[in-house]
Amino acid sequence: MEVVESYSHVGTWLSVLPPVLAIVLAILTRQVYIALAFGVFLGWLILHDFAFFEALAATINAVVRVFESGYNTKVILFSAMVGALIAFTQYSGGVQGFVEWIRSRKLITNQRRALLLSWLIGVVVFVESSITSLVNGAVSRPIFDQQRLSREKLAYLCDATAAPICVLIPLNAWGAYIDGLLTKEGFEAPIEILLGSMTYNFYPILTLVFSLVVIVWWRKDFGPMKTADERVATTGDVLRPGAEPVIAPEVMELQAPEGVPHRAINFVLPILTLVVMMPVGLYITGEGDMLAGSGSTSVLWAVMLATAVAITLSLTQRIVTGREATDLFFKGFGALLPLVTLLVFAFAIGDVAKVLGTGDYMAGIAADGLPRALTLPLLFVLACAVAFSTGTSWGTFAIMIPIGVPMAAVLGVPPEAAIGAVLGGGVFGDHCSPISDTTLVSSMAAGTDHIDHVRTQLPYALVVAAVAMAGYLVLGIAL
Repeated sequence: MEVVESYSHVGTWLSVLPPVLAIVLAILTRQVYIALAFGVFLGWLILHDFAFFEALAATINAVVRVFESGYNTKVILFSAMVGALIAFTQYSGGVQGFVEWIRSRKLITNQRRALLLSWLIGVVVFVESSITSLVNGAVSRPIFDQQRLSREKLAYLCDATAAPICVLIPLNAWGAYIDGLLTKEGFEAPIEILLGSMTYNFYPILTLVFSLVVIVWWRKDFGPMKTADERVATTGDVLRPGAEPVIAPEVMELQAPEGVPHRAINFVLPILTLVVMMPVGLYITGEGDMLAGSGSTSVLWAVMLATAVAITLSLTQRIVTGREATDLFFKGFGALLPLVTLLVFAFAIGDVAKVLGTGDYMAGIAADGLPRALTLPLLFVLACAVAFSTGTSWGTFAIMIPIGVPMAAVLGVPPEAAIGAVLGGGVFGDHCSPISDTTLVSSMAAGTDHIDHVRTQLPYALVVAAVAMAGYLVLGIAL
């Protein structure tokens, strides 16, 4: 990364424009690739004092530099590998076998049960947000299609139970990361502080309650999600006409060759491998301490081993030859190039926002002269804004925790409450920002158009965030 001080307009109001305009353009035009590319270019244009050709060269370099980060590269590889995993579980008859097994036992006989299954999977698989969304989508997608439920609804449940549950159960990479940030703030017992903050982490708690009670049990929808549900009910179309899923339909709709038995094991065993390998990877990379493990490495290992299991099952059952297995692997891998492109641009716009100092600028604009009662709601709102505009909850935690903890100490606010407000705001952005990798993976897992997912879930996220902010306001007055 180049020296930040050599650039213009760092830490000014202009730093907010690239991510905000990219998000607005993506939602309004549905051209998310163009919107993100424009955001990256605008960021470097501002940094180079509006010199067009210098900014263009810097933009190209920024896209290339995405792969210098081990974390970014692992997430990109993981996402592409998922395409291969889906291809083999579809082509081997595993998905069809699983659906037939569910149907024969009459476990999912109505839409409410299908919704509840998705919610439960999201809550139980809490080892990593991407794994949570992937497993949820893989298991629930064929059931949702069968029950005539929209892919947008599935994408919402994948997303609403990914980051929220991972941040509330810290026995994963999320917990390890936050523990490290709290240690840097001088806490002698960071895990105790983290556990204490869960009580004040309103947004994830309310999101899980809202998704279970309102969406699953009461089945009350509003806004674009209601329109999506009405579309499925009247036409049977699980996707909006003209929608562009982030995974190619030819892979999502792969069927087993004629004469191949539909065996549920060809789906269940790779998915179980995926789930089990994640904590094993955290244990290995953490040298015996799961909280010290690498989440990105563990995710990549998990999906690679799951794909290897799926390939082995197809080969040993003579569903494919060695040559066919290779072709199918690259067909699935290539089907997720659209998602990989989105991830590259999302990481690139996050990088330019970091150089611009977007998060620091937004976090610092209201730090002076703050009334004690407004500390928690302001920390929450700022964390929401930073996370939504940068697309990263972890980056938001790194920016906001060093601001929130000292602020709470000066104003006499419990540190657990301040940390809970910051974590909740960060999860809001991770949950619903169109440039968040978790939101992108949820779109992929559900097999839906990415902007359709963002548009349908955003009203729900905003309602929950408004209730959470009201809770922080009441709490701030009461403290």
